[in-house]
Amino acid sequence: MRLAFATLAALSAFATAAVAQTNAQPNPSATAPSGNMGSSNPAVTVKPKDSPESTGSLEPGANSFTEGQARSRIEAQGFSNVTDLRKDDQGIWRGQAMRNGTSTGVAIDYRGNVQAQ
Repeated sequence: MRLAFATLAALSAFATAAVAQTNAQPNPSATAPSGNMGSSNPAVTVKPKDSPESTGSLEPGANSFTEGQARSRIEAQGFSNVTDLRKDDQGIWRGQAMRNGTSTGVAIDYRGNVQAQ
């Protein structure tokens, strides 16, 4: 009886080790789209520098950006000297920035849409 139990335990251990070493291939359809740089959170992705000034209409919502992330995203849209960033009661970061030598108001929503104002 002890021999049978020991044999069964040894076989179970070997089978478990073999399963744990099986290489699981990633599902290509489950990988992140190439445009969002590997992140599944659309609020944190960075758009290319040649993206348009406005990336869409602003939508109120719970914003997960930090001030630094909002500043970086605005700068990635071609703005510089981003200052006075404040998150309003609708979750939209608003501030001032320079673009083409002109000072302008800027805003970014929870989806990452940047807009000159």
